[in-house]
Amino acid sequence: MSLEEQIRQLEEEIKNTPYNKATEHHIGRLKAKLARLREEAEKQKAKTGRPSFSIKKDGDATVVLVGFPSVGKSSLLNALTGAKSEIGAYDFTTLKPVPGMLEYNGAKIQIIDLPGIVEGASKGRGKGREIISAVRNSDLVVIIADPFNLESIKIIQRELYNGGIRLNQKPPEVYVKKLERGGLKITSTVPLSIDEQTIYEVLREYRIHNAEVLIREDVTVDRFIDAILRNRVYIPAIVVVNKIDLYNPGNLPDSVIPVSAEKKINLDLLAKSIYEKLDLIRIFLKPPGGKADLNEPMIIKRGMTVGDVCKKLHKDMYRNFRYARVIGKSAKFKEQRVGIDHVLEDGDILTIYA
Repeated sequence: MSLEEQIRQLEEEIKNTPYNKATEHHIGRLKAKLARLREEAEKQKAKTGRPSFSIKKDGDATVVLVGFPSVGKSSLLNALTGAKSEIGAYDFTTLKPVPGMLEYNGAKIQIIDLPGIVEGASKGRGKGREIISAVRNSDLVVIIADPFNLESIKIIQRELYNGGIRLNQKPPEVYVKKLERGGLKITSTVPLSIDEQTIYEVLREYRIHNAEVLIREDVTVDRFIDAILRNRVYIPAIVVVNKIDLYNPGNLPDSVIPVSAEKKINLDLLAKSIYEKLDLIRIFLKPPGGKADLNEPMIIKRGMTVGDVCKKLHKDMYRNFRYARVIGKSAKFKEQRVGIDHVLEDGDILTIYA
């Protein structure tokens, strides 16, 4: 039996098995086996030279537009960035990625219009694997639907999930330390919904027989499997419904952003949402003894440190770092002297001494 046949068989068995306490262990083992077989199938396809898009990342962050064909991704790219992505009244107008640059609040955000995704993309249908590969390397996913096929949103989310992409999630707080001997030791700092036997079944499926496992959240079986595989990517996402000028927006879920690329409706709201979801902040550099350049901010991710800024400027700056001074929200007092691990905040003025 081929890998694909085994995968289909397992998918059917999981779908048809009622979930209860009696079947919990069995389903956990099946899900672990399914994830393992999918990974093996991907590795086999990679050996045959799986194609990928050639995308040069540019700017402070990269955002991809993902949606079914003919939902207006190209029109939206053009409206946001002034790019020249071809627009047509038929499916699959965009056959390769088309980039544009959105400038917002001092940040240069690369927006990439990807070819239309279709159901079955995670299994290679259409340009599915190339699209999923491009999404995995992005900083933000913008899922685009039109108001007449909102079901496409769930289909896209499912295809990306099956491609190992976890939208709007954080990595599971599960830590597995493999050992040479000693068996399995499971430690949890929180009450768990899944029992130890299910955890043992999943570990055995991956031939982990000696390990220390520390669990710091109430994980599901799926997130526990993700923690073992360690090949998932966690990317923020927003959902946009285009062509809103043709539909009553009052019938849309609150979680989506209604826009019209053609009529230029809510484009400012979308740009603001992209910037905020990327969690970018601005800092201003001040040379020792000089004045701060308040016209050209450096854009960094929230949570970055002085050391991260040094690395971004030049590797020698990090290697030769002595200390820094900060004016702004992250400082306890004016021109606080800080070390390399100091976490910066939006609007900080930073002087580095190296």
